[in-house]
Amino acid sequence: MHIRSFEIEDIAQIVALFFDTVHTVNAKDYTAAQLQAWAPADEQVEKLARWAESLSQHMTYVAIREGELVGFSDMDAGGYLDRLYVHKDVQKQGVATALLSKLEQEARKLGLSEMRTDASITAVPFFERHGFCILQAQMVQRRGVGLMNYKMSKRL
Repeated sequence: MHIRSFEIEDIAQIVALFFDTVHTVNAKDYTAAQLQAWAPADEQVEKLARWAESLSQHMTYVAIREGELVGFSDMDAGGYLDRLYVHKDVQKQGVATALLSKLEQEARKLGLSEMRTDASITAVPFFERHGFCILQAQMVQRRGVGLMNYKMSKRL
């Protein structure tokens, strides 16, 4: 596996991976209605353009294994880790750790002293294992449906 910078040609695979991961990996912690609100099937085409823009503006990396995109993550210049998703078939195989490590390196290069994220229920244990602390639980609204997540941070 190797980590490389995001290229615009990756966008369709990223959006598909996001949708699939939310609807499989996160299904143990969220209801079907919450999953549909979080990753609605009817927004996938619109998401291509929106995410192409935001991922291009952030430090965005993809994980490639055997020629396939198996994960991605992005962080803004202020140290906010916006997205970190790994394909359902390669969970717990070091992909997320490699992506997070790359973003931590970038944050340190920028002279940042902290990274922040809003982690799903599913992702909290991963972030805690990597030194993030929960600051607060929060209920966010997506399409009128409440989803619990956690504001977390890590000192660098």
